[in-house]
Amino acid sequence: MENPLVKLAPQLFGDYPKAFISLYNQVFISPETDKAFLKEKLWKAYDYGSRYHEGQKRQSGEPYFNHCIEVASTLASWNMDYTTIMAGLLHDVVEDTKLTVDDIEKEFGEDLANLVDGLTKISGIEFSTRKEKQAGNFMKMLLSVAKDIRVIIIKFADRMHNMKTISYLPRIKQHRIATETRDVYSPLAHRLGMSSVKSQLDDLTFQVLNKDEYDSISSKIKTTNKQRRKLINSYIEPINAGLKNYNITSEIFGRSKSFSSIYGKMINRKKSFEDIYDLYAIRIIVNKIEECYSALGVVHSVFTPVQERFKDFIATPKTNGYQSIHTTIIGTDGKMVEIQIRTRTMNETAEIGIASHWIYKEGKTSVNDLGSDIKWLRELIDILKNESSNPKEFMDLLKIDLFDREIYVFTPAGDLVQLPAGSTPVDFAFEVHTQVGMHCLGAKVNHQLVTLNVELRSGDVVEIITGKSQTPSINWKKFVITSKARNSINKYLKNTSRLESIKLGKEIVLKTLRRLKIYGQKNIYLNAYGSFGFSDEDSYFASIGRGKTSFREIHKKLSTNQTDKDNSSYGKLGDAIENIFRPADGIILDGINNLMIKYGKCCNPIPGDDVVGFVTRGRGLTVHKAGCHSLPLVTNDEDRLVDVDWNLPKDAFFNSRLKILGLDYKGLLKDLSECIGSQNINISSVDIKVNGAIATAHFIVQVKNKRQLDRLIKKIYNVKHVDSVERIGK
Repeated sequence: MENPLVKLAPQLFGDYPKAFISLYNQVFISPETDKAFLKEKLWKAYDYGSRYHEGQKRQSGEPYFNHCIEVASTLASWNMDYTTIMAGLLHDVVEDTKLTVDDIEKEFGEDLANLVDGLTKISGIEFSTRKEKQAGNFMKMLLSVAKDIRVIIIKFADRMHNMKTISYLPRIKQHRIATETRDVYSPLAHRLGMSSVKSQLDDLTFQVLNKDEYDSISSKIKTTNKQRRKLINSYIEPINAGLKNYNITSEIFGRSKSFSSIYGKMINRKKSFEDIYDLYAIRIIVNKIEECYSALGVVHSVFTPVQERFKDFIATPKTNGYQSIHTTIIGTDGKMVEIQIRTRTMNETAEIGIASHWIYKEGKTSVNDLGSDIKWLRELIDILKNESSNPKEFMDLLKIDLFDREIYVFTPAGDLVQLPAGSTPVDFAFEVHTQVGMHCLGAKVNHQLVTLNVELRSGDVVEIITGKSQTPSINWKKFVITSKARNSINKYLKNTSRLESIKLGKEIVLKTLRRLKIYGQKNIYLNAYGSFGFSDEDSYFASIGRGKTSFREIHKKLSTNQTDKDNSSYGKLGDAIENIFRPADGIILDGINNLMIKYGKCCNPIPGDDVVGFVTRGRGLTVHKAGCHSLPLVTNDEDRLVDVDWNLPKDAFFNSRLKILGLDYKGLLKDLSECIGSQNINISSVDIKVNGAIATAHFIVQVKNKRQLDRLIKKIYNVKHVDSVERIGK
């Protein structure tokens, strides 16, 4: 008769579940580890998770805890430490059971509890959208990664099994999870050097999002499998013979490209499956670095190399730690095949990335304890910790940093700088040093002056020209790529905008008080920040300057005993505020630069136009033409309308848009351009379309004022066959 105590304490009777034994046999046990102790710890986590997940089912109908076992098994296959494997068994107990993080800490210690907490989705916080909630989850997860990099490794194992069993979910949910995996988890695995994880996730998402294409490629791969193996062997055999002649011990094998990679090649190259030759690569694994280069010599002596397709990632490793030699050769059949040459250590790093570092056995789990391999991740986390990013901004930042391709450029001193493809000199400047980026005035690429938005290429030598008075421009945001550059620019602009808002807000209060003849109460109004929930006067004035707090609100709150006269005076508040900016003050106020002054794109005002200002929420002052069609939309906020006038430097230019209609003829564009140029007016943009015999031309010209524009319009009418000239808002 079976002892009933076996189920209660299998560790005492040696009758463990098969699933547990299988998991235990996968765990790497170092020589110094007590096997009995390890088995006991692992069983405790297994039993704990099994009991608290008891009765829970997955969509497939299988017990939920089977998922946790699979996650732990994957972690064991990556040779992770036993604490990480235990966390894999318990990764969902806080989220899906009544247990708390405190309960886990009490049972298993702080280290494991922190891992589980980092993996637990955000609860108790309301988000407006599903995307925002998911972004919040990523934010929390990466902040946990800052403390312990193992959090993200467990998350990969979790996501991989979820993708393998995704077919049981509703189609719409499959698509959402697969898209998220493709856009975030797969590139994140790449950036952490976990190529095998990336390949598997890519194929799993490809199967969901492009099922027909996946099935087609899968079928064709199966039918050509025998032929491919024969072809691969025809390359391997002569290489293997050559390596033996040089006494190089090696392992050589063929590796098929992932289905998603093959499909990507078909799309990018616009070719059919049959026309894609590099469906596979041959990998050579040797023992020492010097043997990598010897093996390269052997390969090139046997087959003809393709010179432009050689990369040495041993001499210049990728930012994710990847090292290997890549060369492409032409076989006897004329087909090209990629050869990868690396050491065993390099191969392990390439396959499972940071999971291969073994730092956890030494108790070093912080991101800061890792090498330069994940420098980008440290910088991203620093931004997240130091900035109050909202979830959407964070996700934008994350996606920017999850780039696949890299370029390698040099400083004038010969130092190598790695950047994402598409980077500009400004990205380079911030990568060298934040202060270099902040004062970037210009750049030379390969000793030639270039614009700051030019895209850099591998091998470029980049020199940054700095200026003490130079500061980041808002236009830089349009072309910078790296999160470091983007974040530094945003931070500077935010601080500068706040200072401008403070000045504008204080100016509004003081001038309105004078206009209402209640200037004697100045201090009451200036020090009222506490009454509106602000911690300091700067925040108070900034809110007024951004249009978030109106003088009307302030006046109503502070005027507790208004007389009819007061009410009468206040009734003219809109007029008062309209006139606080007198023509003498102009659009540019003392101490407030153009960062706070914008011109309405709806009407494109230029000097000479009658204009009115509108204090926009969070964006300073927007100037419109007095008759602008947009103004009726804001007249219910009279206290935000202000009277402005022109007071600009003589060398200031404004874009103005012209629409010209006329009969089409050869040389029309030439005649129009010469007419505009004869008035010493620059053309910023031109677009001309012909419909039958009628030509419609849109010009954007740079003018100083309305008078100059009017003269130009008259001149254009003198061009032959021009029927009408119209100034337009857009």
